[in-house]
Amino acid sequence: MATAENVVVAASDVTIEYPPGHGRAAHRAIDGVTFDIKRGELMGLVGESGSGKSTLARTIAGGTGRGLAGDDVTQIVGGSLHVLGVELRGMHARRRNLLTFDVGYLPQNAGRMLTPGYTIAENVAEPLLARDRRADRKELGSRVAELIDAVQLPLKVMSAYPHEISSGQRQRVAIARSLVLGPALWVADEPTAGVDVTARGPVLDTILEMQSEHDFSALIVSHEAAVTARLTDRIAVLQRGHLVGLGRLDEVLRDPSHPYVRGLAQEYRIATGPIELPDLTGDDAP
Repeated sequence: MATAENVVVAASDVTIEYPPGHGRAAHRAIDGVTFDIKRGELMGLVGESGSGKSTLARTIAGGTGRGLAGDDVTQIVGGSLHVLGVELRGMHARRRNLLTFDVGYLPQNAGRMLTPGYTIAENVAEPLLARDRRADRKELGSRVAELIDAVQLPLKVMSAYPHEISSGQRQRVAIARSLVLGPALWVADEPTAGVDVTARGPVLDTILEMQSEHDFSALIVSHEAAVTARLTDRIAVLQRGHLVGLGRLDEVLRDPSHPYVRGLAQEYRIATGPIELPDLTGDDAP
């Protein structure tokens, strides 16, 4: 039984909306979702496009109000959402900004969002400098080099600019940047986006090694079955803003009662060999 001390995210009947504006009606992105993430746990978040995954991930990362990635404004309008013991609903922007120092956020397509005029080293160091402009430059350089090495990039890329490296390398730089503050919680939206298939295995290994070394908790959004199966301890399945599956991956997919989860089970069965899934080729197939 999880206690408040070992839970880093506690969502209770949380509802998140995009309010009306610019000729658009209000849109409910997340509707009455309840789950938690325990200390040291890696939780997967899966669902079809438009299910609310990115909205929920960004909100947990502290992106209520104006989205951290420049998205539209969102609001928590129901339930409660505690992150690292802090209630996000109704939180003022200043307190929310302080919370983000303890939450590493890798937004969707993060590799494309690096600052073009900064070197790779400057891009990785930027969150640290935003927190402390007087940070010791020698220590900062060592920290950046450590992370560049950890994401399996040669140290020579530190002096390069984003346009001079590949999209997969930029994604690895974005991963390093999101972890530079040593967060207690890492929220990653499609962490392998843009990474070549042949390089994804090493990137996933790197994430697991860094999590083991630094013991952070994580919420990992991915549409790739192999990524979720490799990285996460439990999964939460969203469809149209509703939670339709929650638990260990094998448990959720072994006896799926929701039609969408049954479809996922077939997808995972194809993509992941080690997980034993039910035979859905007969009359029970959706």
